[in-house]
Amino acid sequence: MAVACAFAAILAFAVMTAVKSSDAYKMAVARAKSDPRVIEAIGTPINEAWWVAGSTEVSGGSGRSDLTIPLRGPKGNATVYAIATKFAGDWQYSKLVVKIDNTGETIDLIETKH
Repeated sequence: MAVACAFAAILAFAVMTAVKSSDAYKMAVARAKSDPRVIEAIGTPINEAWWVAGSTEVSGGSGRSDLTIPLRGPKGNATVYAIATKFAGDWQYSKLVVKIDNTGETIDLIETKH
């Protein structure tokens, strides 16, 4: 039983590491951390939580990503919701929003063109 639990923990860690190393994840987090509205709402520094929900699949220059990324700041928490498609090597987001936990405010990061 202990071996199975250890294997599950190692597998979960490997999956989280792979998702967090993806360009789709890195770009979504960078946009959220640099947006003045997000900074105003949850403060700085902004850190990602360890756990990420969703998936990223890439095959050559194509791929798809659907992520839910919790963020923490000194003034509160938020969640990034990102849906992106990779075509010809470039990620394009069809949805990239941050929902602020305290207020329920939703900030659209695509409209800002960061």
